[in-house]
Amino acid sequence: MTAIPSSPASPSQEVEPKGFLGLVVRVGNKIPDITTLFVSALVIVLLVSALLSFVNFDYINPATDEKIQIVNMLAPDRLVDLMATAVTNFATFPALGMVIVATIGIGIADSSGYINPALRKLLSFTPKSLLTPMIIVASMLSHLGPDTGYVVIIPVAAYMFYAVGKHPLAGIAASFAGIAGAFAANYTPSAIDPVIQGFTEPAARIIDPSYSVNILANYFYSLGATFTVIPALWLVTEKWVEPWLQKNFPLDVTSDDIEKIDTPLTSRENRALFISTGVFVLAVIGLVISLLPADSAWRAPETGSLTAPDAPIMKSIVMMIFVLTGLVGLLYGFLSGRFTGPKGVSKAMETMTETLVPLIVFYFFAAQFMWAFNQSQIGSLLAVSGAEFLQNLNLPPQLTVLGIILFVACLNLIITSASAKWAILAPIFVPMLMGVGIAPELTQATFRVSDSAINVITPMFAFYPLIITYCQRYVKKSGIGTLSSMMLPYSIGLMVTLTITLFIFWGFNIPLGLDSSYVYPRP
Repeated sequence: MTAIPSSPASPSQEVEPKGFLGLVVRVGNKIPDITTLFVSALVIVLLVSALLSFVNFDYINPATDEKIQIVNMLAPDRLVDLMATAVTNFATFPALGMVIVATIGIGIADSSGYINPALRKLLSFTPKSLLTPMIIVASMLSHLGPDTGYVVIIPVAAYMFYAVGKHPLAGIAASFAGIAGAFAANYTPSAIDPVIQGFTEPAARIIDPSYSVNILANYFYSLGATFTVIPALWLVTEKWVEPWLQKNFPLDVTSDDIEKIDTPLTSRENRALFISTGVFVLAVIGLVISLLPADSAWRAPETGSLTAPDAPIMKSIVMMIFVLTGLVGLLYGFLSGRFTGPKGVSKAMETMTETLVPLIVFYFFAAQFMWAFNQSQIGSLLAVSGAEFLQNLNLPPQLTVLGIILFVACLNLIITSASAKWAILAPIFVPMLMGVGIAPELTQATFRVSDSAINVITPMFAFYPLIITYCQRYVKKSGIGTLSSMMLPYSIGLMVTLTITLFIFWGFNIPLGLDSSYVYPRP
């Protein structure tokens, strides 16, 4: 798909939003990049630990039954420990290996060209009356490929809306909302699951050193939320956003602005897509069948469980993503002619892992921050004192969870990276809420509600400039204000729908996911 050139003038640079939105833009622009943020956080932890080490606290750490005493991380022996363990901290950082392995497999599928035509084919069979929900579903599924939704689904959705006489910006809005909603509502696990779990589990071990969090601890909630999120986004699109766009944003389109992006696949590409998808489905069916026997090698050796933390299938989820996406990518790549030899496959994996460089740099400093934060006992102090404060308030747990949702929503206006936010919040919220009986799996799901809902309205979101250029192809005056205002109903819809769904799950005690709970300690 060839990129459509944007107009020479950039309305996104000319439009300066006023009021609260303008304040968010100005404040957000002053925030340093994520890596610098965590370098600063590490320095703050070192300094604060030195100051608090002279203070006598009366709190008891429930994990050790010992009095909490802040450790001075600026002491010479502790600085030496930091230097000596820095590489190990990074190498053993929970999310690092999982993200890299999953991305290598997804890279094969993405570079082979499979993901783009597969999503386009899905949309091509869709009647006009079901176009909006199908675009939302395709946007959710696009999480199988990193950033695929932003570079493939959004422009395709805009064109398809335009082609059937609907407002193209409504297609952009619906697909953008679907991509954002998929962080908490999706049919399949995605790369965000191991990333989030990689911060939740170490945070839980501040209180309980033996605590384990399943990578799919929120999967049932994510799957269930699709049944409420898709109708909600569909309703918002048809009843509010598109009529509002039709009334206020007449199209400003010339033949030079729009080119046909739904070019039919060649017969060779169609054949490759059919065969590779068929093999993928058969592989999934074969995997499911192999799980059924009571003595399956995928089951836990002691209990025979498929969902226990020591079950091989649970330990292999990331490798499953690697194998299945790699398999479909290899088949499509060679059958379509995109791959002509092993070098092409190696290049595909290398190219995709290049996109991880900023994340890997961030992980290095995040690993040092989390090590120092835990070693200093600041995390234990915040968790125990915060839990005592919440106990004294004697709030119902539902109000506590609602407060966390609203707090994260406000923070997400400025810090949009899920991994960056959760790296900061998990060591505080997870153990603190464990102290009042709220399980880490519920705290993690609570975080994901706000993270999904707010990304679409903050100009700090990394893909905002790209999405604005898509809008400008159809409405030249589009800018930050245009995108934020048309996404606001979706943000409200996602926040309300995801929160209600979470409380329904909680009220009926429906499991959030594999090996998950609502209360701590486990009943």
